[in-house]
Amino acid sequence: MKLKLNRHAAKALKKMLEEDGTEGKLFRVFVTNVHGDHAHYDLMLDTPTENDEIVKTDKDIDFILDKNDEYLDGVWIQFFHVPKEEWLITNPSKGGHHHHH
Repeated sequence: MKLKLNRHAAKALKKMLEEDGTEGKLFRVFVTNVHGDHAHYDLMLDTPTENDEIVKTDKDIDFILDKNDEYLDGVWIQFFHVPKEEWLITNPSKGGHHHHH
């Protein structure tokens, strides 16, 4: 499975991992809803299970993905500062629908 994130997302996520209570946890990307050919995504801190794959990124952050969920392969996590701070999690290979947080 593949996952990519922009540098702003990596910086924000690394800062979250420095907070108390995050030891031993990784970020899990998961599907909250599926509409036809696209899905909506979210993030949370979690620990992996036997159904998960740990995906390494080029930004030194590992993510948990459910290896049985086809909508997670190829997900792209972005964080923007302008025009306002917001997260954008998409999967261009699965309809390219944009989900803002």
